[in-house]
Amino acid sequence: MRRSLSGQVVLVTGAARGIGEHTAREAAARGARLALVGLEPERLEALAAEFDAVWFAADVTDQASMTAAVEGVLAVHGRIDAVVANAGVASRGTVATGDVEALVRTVEVNLIGVMRTATACLPHLIAARGYLLIVSSAASFAALPGMAPYCASKAGVEHFGNALRLEVAHHGVAVGTAHPSWVDTDLVRDAQDDLPAFKDTLRRLPAPLGSTTSVERCAAAFADALERRRRKVFVPRSVMFVYWLRTFLGSRLSEKLIESQARRSVPVMEEQVRSLGRGFGANTAAAARVRHGLDAQRRRPH
Repeated sequence: MRRSLSGQVVLVTGAARGIGEHTAREAAARGARLALVGLEPERLEALAAEFDAVWFAADVTDQASMTAAVEGVLAVHGRIDAVVANAGVASRGTVATGDVEALVRTVEVNLIGVMRTATACLPHLIAARGYLLIVSSAASFAALPGMAPYCASKAGVEHFGNALRLEVAHHGVAVGTAHPSWVDTDLVRDAQDDLPAFKDTLRRLPAPLGSTTSVERCAAAFADALERRRRKVFVPRSVMFVYWLRTFLGSRLSEKLIESQARRSVPVMEEQVRSLGRGFGANTAAAARVRHGLDAQRRRPH
C-alpha cells in the first residue's frame, strides 16, 4: 500500500551529497518535510534552502550529536515519521596495506553510525508508527577484494536491520534495508578515479554488479520505499537476483573464480593505494573525518 509523503517528517543522514542529497530532493518533491543531517554545513545549508528544510551538523558516530539533531527536529516539527539512515564511507586499500584508521572509520560510520541513528530516532518512530530505511549495499552479499571493511559493515547493517525489524514490529514500526549496487556518486567516482585497478575490476564484473545506476534513479527507489514501507530495496531491481544467489556467491567455486582475478589485480591496487597516500576519496573525505564533541545545530533558511 502506498502512503503519501505529503506532510511527513523525514530525517535523512548523509544528506550533504550523493544518495542522501538526492533522496532528500525526491522526498521533498513528493511533499515531505525534510530534516537533513551531515558533516558539511555549507552543502546542507544550500540544500535546505531549496525546500525550506531544517539541517543539522551532526556526526552519526557521536550519540550526543545525533540526540541533539533529533531533539532539534522535534523542536521544529514535533515528530519524526521516517528516517533514511544513509551516511556511509568507503576506505581505500586492503587489510594488509590500508590505513587501519580508515578501515576502522569505515565500519564506525557505516555500521555504528546506523546503530546510533536508530537508537536516537526509535522512540519517535514508535510514537509515529513510522518507518526506518537503513542503507546497506549489494556488497552485503557480494564481497570484493579491497573492500573488506565496507563489505563487513554493510553485511552488519543488513542483519542489524533484519533483527531490528523483528524487535519493533509490535510497535507498528517498519524497517527496510536498501541494497544498491554501484551508484553514480562522489563515493564511487572517487574510487574509480583514485584506483584504476578498481575501475578495471568493475568492468569485468557481470551485470548488475558491474553496472552503475544514476543517483536520481536510486533516490526515486528510496522515495518509493518510504511511501510503501518496503522491507527490501534493490537498486537496480536486478540486484534481487544477486540476493537470491548469495549462497553461491559465498561458495568455494565462486571464490575461486574471483580469486584468479584478484591474484593479479590486488597487488596493483595495493601499489596504487600506496601512491595515493590517503585512506579516503578526495570528495568524500569530509564525511569520513573523525569528529568528537560536535553539537548539532539547527538552521533554517532566512
